[in-house]
Amino acid sequence: MIELDEIDQKAVSGLNGFLVRKDLVRTFSRQFPVPTYVVEFLLGRYCASTDQEEIEEGLEIVQRQLKSRTVKAGEEELFKARAKERGTVKIIDLITARLDARRDSYVATLPSLGLKDVRINSELVTKHERMLTGGFYAEISLSYDAAIAQESSGRPFGVESLREIQLSKRDVLDDLASARKNFTREEWTEFLLRSIGIEAKDLDERQKNALLLRMVPFVERNFNMVELGPRGTGKSHLFQQVSPYAHLISGGKATVARMFVHMGTGQRGLVCQYDVVCFDEVSGISFDQKDGVNILKGYMESGEFSRGKESIRADGSIVLVGNFDVDVEHQQRIGHLFGPLPPEMRDDTAFMDRIHAYLPGWDVPKISKEILTDHFGLVSDFLSECWSQLRKQTRINQLQNRVYFGGALSGRDTNAVNKTVSGLLKLMDPGGNAELSDEDLEWAVRIAMEARRRVKEQQKRIGAAEFRNTHFSYVMGEEGVEKFVSTPELQSDNSIGGDPLEPGQVRAISPGDAEDHPGLYRVEINEGPGSGVKILNKPVPPAFRESMGFAEQNLYSRSDQLVGDKDPRHHEFTVQLRAFDASKSGSKLGVAVLIALCTALLKKSVRGGLIVVGEINLGGSIEPVHNPVTIAEIAVEKGAAALLIPVSCRRQLFDLSDEMATKIDIQFYADAQDALLKAIVE
Repeated sequence: MIELDEIDQKAVSGLNGFLVRKDLVRTFSRQFPVPTYVVEFLLGRYCASTDQEEIEEGLEIVQRQLKSRTVKAGEEELFKARAKERGTVKIIDLITARLDARRDSYVATLPSLGLKDVRINSELVTKHERMLTGGFYAEISLSYDAAIAQESSGRPFGVESLREIQLSKRDVLDDLASARKNFTREEWTEFLLRSIGIEAKDLDERQKNALLLRMVPFVERNFNMVELGPRGTGKSHLFQQVSPYAHLISGGKATVARMFVHMGTGQRGLVCQYDVVCFDEVSGISFDQKDGVNILKGYMESGEFSRGKESIRADGSIVLVGNFDVDVEHQQRIGHLFGPLPPEMRDDTAFMDRIHAYLPGWDVPKISKEILTDHFGLVSDFLSECWSQLRKQTRINQLQNRVYFGGALSGRDTNAVNKTVSGLLKLMDPGGNAELSDEDLEWAVRIAMEARRRVKEQQKRIGAAEFRNTHFSYVMGEEGVEKFVSTPELQSDNSIGGDPLEPGQVRAISPGDAEDHPGLYRVEINEGPGSGVKILNKPVPPAFRESMGFAEQNLYSRSDQLVGDKDPRHHEFTVQLRAFDASKSGSKLGVAVLIALCTALLKKSVRGGLIVVGEINLGGSIEPVHNPVTIAEIAVEKGAAALLIPVSCRRQLFDLSDEMATKIDIQFYADAQDALLKAIVE
């Protein structure tokens, strides 16, 4: 018996009757031909207890029921014979129904017995309408009438009664929202992950966030997501086993009639019947009609598709999952991260633009015994019913007047980010009544912007000019700091990224001196209440201390020109110097330090991909640089997009090779104010 931890105890006190121990579920896994949520339904009925004796008794009942009521391959005739001999037989099966207009009656289909014309009365169909739109799993009492069997085209089998396996109670969301109030955000995240079978205790923040992002299509209507990554991370499990509202298309094979609408019968397709339609093994996606991908593309854009002259609206989210056969870095070297998609989608930027989020599958941990939970989680049918009801809500209004997106986001980008944020907020606060903190809102915004930017970066790689600006940013509050969101797989500590840095951070190259080689540095400065400068490096390199002193005195004496009405003497600056090469002295970095001090005060970012070079003396003059060609070559080698260097270096840079000169934008400055204006983001 597991020991109940604090999360278990909070769950039991607030959600008793809707919980199941997830290790019990695994004891029946794959033993019987039914999805996980059917097993969990029975366990929730008979084993929703913390008492070990009650659990043992319940397990015996569940085992007995699954053994006697599920039809394994080859047992179809055995169950039919039992129905004939006994008059009735109980089975667990997926039941669907259709109207037989010629006889003005309904007939049911029971796939595990291969029966397509089972009698069912209209009251049962009216009471359980879902059997007309894709069906549901149920405990069914199936009868056999020998007299009807004698009739010509008679239907001897009939549904006497049924009991839904899927939750029939409709106001479950209130129970979930009420229980959520007892948990902290971290505890709720762990509890949600336990509910899909994952123990999150040893997972890092990115792994947890990726698993939460996987759930967003269940709670957000018309949400389009791609997840590509290594095998064995449980990509298809969530869409096949956890929710009866999701449908998995294995191998990517689909027909237009099955996906959207049957032109002959008018029967609505999967996107109308299910909350989520997931294409497994996305590289094999194919349709029976030439324009199938175009119909899918149109649906992903608007949530509508046409049947003749009629336009049909549906809410189903589209998820594409697939495997990478190479690592992410190699994939980016040889192409782009949509490489595993089929040819008609792979390089289509219009198709990519309809993807709201690209989930980094390489951040999801591989499923192993170590990360499977033995604790309590929500019963899958309860969880999926809550998710389905959350689709009717939106949380986009919680961003209004609190988050402002930067100019790099197009209308489609903003819509994609809004939908992802809305989904994440619904998962974290199902009731939507709690006061949303800035921290929680920013958490959702950063995940959403990164997931959408990953799409934009791939469009940029294909070479489409309109996608060249991928520097996604946001501002929290009316006078907040502009913050930039990057995709980690594009970043390297040793090279210059294209993203603007946080205010107070500047990249610089030291020209070196007699005792030290040139090298790349990053100056990081934070400001707060107080006065003076505190350097965190221990010990402080003497050459850097000197440059720091020059920059500080210039800031005080020229504050009007540099930072306007802000008084730097009423701020304390905390400084850290990070070296990226063998060079450690930090010599002659005065101009970069001065720009970092100013941007920390102004809450402005320095342009992405920029390196600053130059020293300033106490009088405010810019000192000459003795090796500008070497510095430019280092900047190119580090992947910089631009180099900001004193104008006195202009003539010496004529010696820079043509090849090097074409790889970097060299800009000159005359004084400190000129350097600051050219460095900051416009």
